Amino acid sequence: MTLPKISVDNVLRIFLALNQYPILSKRIRSRMRKELYARGIITKENLDAETRKKGIESQVREGLHNPLEEEPSDIWETRLLRIRDSLTDFYYAHNLPYEEFENLVRQLLAEHGSPDSDFVWFNPELAPQEMLFEQAEMIESMPPEERKKYEARLKELKVVLIRTMISDQLKYIKIARKWFTVADLKDIRARKIGGGKVGGKAAGMLLAMRIIKETAPADVAARFRLPVSFYLGSDVFYNFLTYNDLVHWNDQKYKTDEEMRADYPNLCAEFQQGQFPAEIMESLERILQEAGNKPLIVRSSSLLEDNFGTSFAGKYESIFLPNQGSHDEKYSALTRAITTIYASVLNPDALMYRHLKELADYDERIGILIQFVEGERAGRYYFPHAAGVAFSRNIYRWSPQIKQEDGFVRLVFGLGTRAVDMVGDDYPRLVALSHPRLHSSSDVRNIKRYSQQKVDLIDIESNSFTTVFVRDVFDADYPPLRFIAQVDEDGDLMPIRSRLADPAKMVVTFDGLLSRIPFAISMRTALKLLETYYKSPVDTEFALEIINPDGQPDVQITLLQCRPQSHIQDGAELQIPTDLDEKDIIFSTQTMVPQGAVQEIRYVLFVPSEGYFSLESQAERTLLERTIGQLNAALKDEVFIAVGPGRWGTSTPDLGVHVTYSDIYNTHALVELAGESVGASREPSFGTHFFQDLMEADIYPLGIFLDDKNTIFKREFFYDTPSHLNEFVSVDNPHVINALRLIAVSDYRPNHYLDLIMDAHKSYAVAFLVEEEAEVEAVEEKEAMVSGLPPVME
Repeated sequence: MTLPKISVDNVLRIFLALNQYPILSKRIRSRMRKELYARGIITKENLDAETRKKGIESQVREGLHNPLEEEPSDIWETRLLRIRDSLTDFYYAHNLPYEEFENLVRQLLAEHGSPDSDFVWFNPELAPQEMLFEQAEMIESMPPEERKKYEARLKELKVVLIRTMISDQLKYIKIARKWFTVADLKDIRARKIGGGKVGGKAAGMLLAMRIIKETAPADVAARFRLPVSFYLGSDVFYNFLTYNDLVHWNDQKYKTDEEMRADYPNLCAEFQQGQFPAEIMESLERILQEAGNKPLIVRSSSLLEDNFGTSFAGKYESIFLPNQGSHDEKYSALTRAITTIYASVLNPDALMYRHLKELADYDERIGILIQFVEGERAGRYYFPHAAGVAFSRNIYRWSPQIKQEDGFVRLVFGLGTRAVDMVGDDYPRLVALSHPRLHSSSDVRNIKRYSQQKVDLIDIESNSFTTVFVRDVFDADYPPLRFIAQVDEDGDLMPIRSRLADPAKMVVTFDGLLSRIPFAISMRTALKLLETYYKSPVDTEFALEIINPDGQPDVQITLLQCRPQSHIQDGAELQIPTDLDEKDIIFSTQTMVPQGAVQEIRYVLFVPSEGYFSLESQAERTLLERTIGQLNAALKDEVFIAVGPGRWGTSTPDLGVHVTYSDIYNTHALVELAGESVGASREPSFGTHFFQDLMEADIYPLGIFLDDKNTIFKREFFYDTPSHLNEFVSVDNPHVINALRLIAVSDYRPNHYLDLIMDAHKSYAVAFLVEEEAEVEAVEEKEAMVSGLPPVME
């Protein structure tokens, strides 16, 4: 068809005019289509059919061989919207004079703010996202009085957008719909790659920042920000499986634990060989182009992560990428990190966790969060000034003056991995936000001993994530240093005042940060606000930068994550008996005690430090871990606690019992023995990913510090009572038998069990023997018969 020149000009003029009215453009085109239908120029059915036909033709031109299946639904819908708008402009310009278009625009401009006559009602559950955004923006742009009539509609549109783009968890949506603006949601969409949701980790981070910005005092809100982030949608995971013929792995969650563990190495190898469709590759290329040589972190953001009651803390991978080298090397590292995280969705420990949380049947697609790593370069290394995890509720108090409701921080120098992982040979700074300068010990020797010794960072020159001693990074010319460390001067910790200070004598305390910069009060304020609006205690991950360290110092806090804080369900408030006989006490402790109780304990799983640290190989330690897991399963119907040296769940087996959540989930308490005699630290696991698992499973973590003169620990109970290990599991290795004992409480004292009562307010926990009720009643009845008096009735 040959068009008159004026019609072609009119198409361009209409297109340019509509660009001047982006908010009204949808309404204008809607009115244009009504005119076309009313004048019989084209029917709605014919316009829809032509739109679809041209949509498929455009896909074929782009190289899609099966256009209806190869393109995500949201991209297809956007394609159709744009083609329909283009056809609308074409038919209007070709058939009607430009003056009529001008009159239509003038009329709508006059009506702007009174849109009733042209408001388009449609089902948002079925409409493409572009339509939802256009109508939501139109409502938000209305004058206040007109907007009131459409508030319910705006809320509905935002709920559908949140559910389709971010999270379908109802508790999350109920909170998020009150805070997110349409502009927030558009920004998320602009940085989202592929279809599906961004996942729980991204969802929590985004919502928390919006709440802080809206509700915190201006000075506090200004100290918080988000990292540069990109979101790989959850549908990309399933598309990856299909594209690479990996769908056959999707039934892993229904296999036995042994089958899952046997399959996992092959599964990981196949995932590593996977490729991505061209449109995903192009998007990843753009991320690398924007990042340049800045390090990246690739993080899981599954649909189930960071929800109420199921944090999935540490279950899936997070991978740091130094992002150095050639473009091909960077791209290969990025895609390898994504496929590694995809494989971790089917990690046996993650699948077991899902079974225990009764989530195995849930559709667990996973989103990916790609972020620029916070920090700066110092020599060959790249790292933030500090990072850590913060909790709105302080479950452990090491001093009566600490306020539980003011929160708690695990703070480390460098990357935050040493704050969230169970690292057995190092220690974060524990900060009670009610008293931020209060150390867990007043003894300078203990402060030095339990201070951070190593730092996680990115080595730019070797293009690797690595760990080095802090003394090898400290430089007296490093401006933030005096806020991070102090110097040991003849047994006293003093501020760093000279550039001649010896790095070997420096101790990480963060006393300068906590005393001279408003970090603690800003974090405390933000946590309280988040807890208020989440209607639940929360925990967050963050990185921080000390701003202007040579002048008026301040802090910039980058929020990396926010989720409901895992906690043990409230139980009965039991009182510790006031008349306890010391011969009935099996163990007691007075440091960092949680609140709660475990009653009628029949068995104690005990790992003697002498046997554990005598294991001769990693194979024997692995066998011990598997045996503990088998014993955990065999005791599922019994009430038992586990007692062992050092940190349960540590990643450093030399400093504690290296088990995973799936090995110990049936226990009711994990007791960690610390002190010189067992070669283990006194720093608790509170705040680590492993700790989150314990809280969610109602497992009490408790530390017993054997060097404390007030501690009671009955060695004869643990070492001299017979072991029932081989009655529940089969173990032949003599070294493993020496490293694991199963004690029946009634063997130590017949017809008795243990009660463990923990009183956080008094900072006292005690496990003591209690006589079986039936036996007590029998004795009373026998005594009554002898005396000739009736037995005492309750």
